[in-house]
Amino acid sequence: MPTSPRRVLVHAPRGRDAEVIQGVLQLRGLAAELCQSRSDLLEGLKREGAEAAIVTEEEFTVTPDSPLHEWLGAQPSWSDFPFIVLTTRHTKRRSDSAQASLRAMGNVVLLERPVNADTLASAAEAAVRGRERQYATRRHLEELDQARATVDQLNRQLEDRIVARTRELAGANDRLMSEIAERERVQAALVQVQKMEAIGRLTGGIAHDFNNLLHVVSMNLELLARIAPEPKVEKIASQARRAVGRGSKLTGQLLSFARAQSLLPRMTDVNALLVGMQELIAVSAGTGVRLAFELCEGEAWAKLDPSQLEMAILNLVVNAKDATGGQGFIRITTRVREPSPASGEAAESRQVVVAVQDDGAGIPKALLTKVFDPFFTTKPVGSGTGLGLSQVYGFAQQSGGSTRIASEPGKGTVVEVSFPLVDAHREAEPADIAEDGELPVSGQRRILVIEDDEDVRRVIVESLQQAGHSVTAAADGAAGLARIAHSLPELVIVDYAMPGMNGAEVIRRAREWAPDLPFILATGYADMVEVGRILGTRSILTKPFDIGSLLRAVAEATQPLRGEPVGGRQDLPADSRGGARAPGPQRSAASAGSPEAGSREGRTEVS
Repeated sequence: MPTSPRRVLVHAPRGRDAEVIQGVLQLRGLAAELCQSRSDLLEGLKREGAEAAIVTEEEFTVTPDSPLHEWLGAQPSWSDFPFIVLTTRHTKRRSDSAQASLRAMGNVVLLERPVNADTLASAAEAAVRGRERQYATRRHLEELDQARATVDQLNRQLEDRIVARTRELAGANDRLMSEIAERERVQAALVQVQKMEAIGRLTGGIAHDFNNLLHVVSMNLELLARIAPEPKVEKIASQARRAVGRGSKLTGQLLSFARAQSLLPRMTDVNALLVGMQELIAVSAGTGVRLAFELCEGEAWAKLDPSQLEMAILNLVVNAKDATGGQGFIRITTRVREPSPASGEAAESRQVVVAVQDDGAGIPKALLTKVFDPFFTTKPVGSGTGLGLSQVYGFAQQSGGSTRIASEPGKGTVVEVSFPLVDAHREAEPADIAEDGELPVSGQRRILVIEDDEDVRRVIVESLQQAGHSVTAAADGAAGLARIAHSLPELVIVDYAMPGMNGAEVIRRAREWAPDLPFILATGYADMVEVGRILGTRSILTKPFDIGSLLRAVAEATQPLRGEPVGGRQDLPADSRGGARAPGPQRSAASAGSPEAGSREGRTEVS
């Protein structure tokens, strides 16, 4: 829009022409801006709002490539600036340059001098009206462009809404299909879990009965060898005991599968354990995997169940091998992590960290929060139980530690398992009773044996009597409690799995009136959560056991440790709610170090 209304530029530098023109224009209400030079005129043209220009031909020419020529050529499509050129009478034809100058101006009105004032004023008003029409055209074009822009914007918004709605519908459809697929997967997984649970219960029951049979055979062989110590009898008995040992290993594997064994925490040098496992790890990883061990300097001690740590490491190695397709790289490292004051960790909370890292396919971010969940697996149904990482997680939690996983698709995975670092000298445990040489002498003890299996009960009683102990027996929990109430023994040996009342319930009821009464729980299949709360792990005999193990357990149970009252034992660590921590996946001493037991335990692709 014009900055000053009806403004006309005047370039007539000679004489009084400019003042005369200015006066004529003022009479018609036009503002005249006098320009003394071409550059002044060009500046006036560049300023928004000039509506016409009156120039004298002899003083104003447009030469090619001049700034004025460039301005005229650069006018927008709506603009055709009007010029009124005052000419002198020509007796001959104008020169080519003069004609070119007039053509360059474009919109030109020629007035020959002397010009009448009314003619000049009328020409100026016509030029101004023409320029105003150009300004109106510009406004209309701008309004039209704005309207087109609005329509374009509305079209774009409509298209965006259509695209967004289409995307939402596609997403909803994808989610629906995903939910259907997930429901089918969950249903299939549920069937698999129910099947595995049923197999686990069946396996545990078989292991219990099988243990009792092995137990009777093993201890009777020992009794036979003690009663008839002839070399030939000893040779036959030894061969039979070796067969019992193989059966015991199989039982341990079945119990490991059934996840019904206790943790037996003890001081463990993690670095030494890994060094001893190198060959087993190499076999588990396979020949196509490159292994690297990077162990921290010095000893890294933690109080944990070493057999369960072995199983956890084997699970992680097998998972890493699966993630690399059996042709990748696995690094196993240890380090001592110092506490972080910024995160509020206590100064003494140093951790032993075991890490298993692979260069496999990695795990999507959305799955990282699920990998420790029991039964979660990315393998097809039937290819894994999904218990691998849940075993690792539960074992670490029960041992007072933690787990951490980091992964990125295409860049591999690292799983860290941390345990509290302990001082090997400060936390030194009492020496175990020697398993070789002479049996410990505990003196004659009054012992009650509670066992529902008649053959097992008889052989335990005979073994204890042969060692000089006074032994009474009961066939079930109720009868055993009645004998304890009638005559308090010095020690009770009780089986776990019995009809009516299991061994843990017997111990709990008996300690209501005899809290210091020591117990030994003999079992091959137990609810170790309940056993851990009642008895701890030191007073457990895993079936089948031999006479030497039985007598050593009796000697240990009846000899207080470091001033501890008779019956006091190391219980499982309590959680924040005051209860005992539930043991994680377990296996008996018979299956410790067994690669078969480790390979059966929940090998999942992402665990």
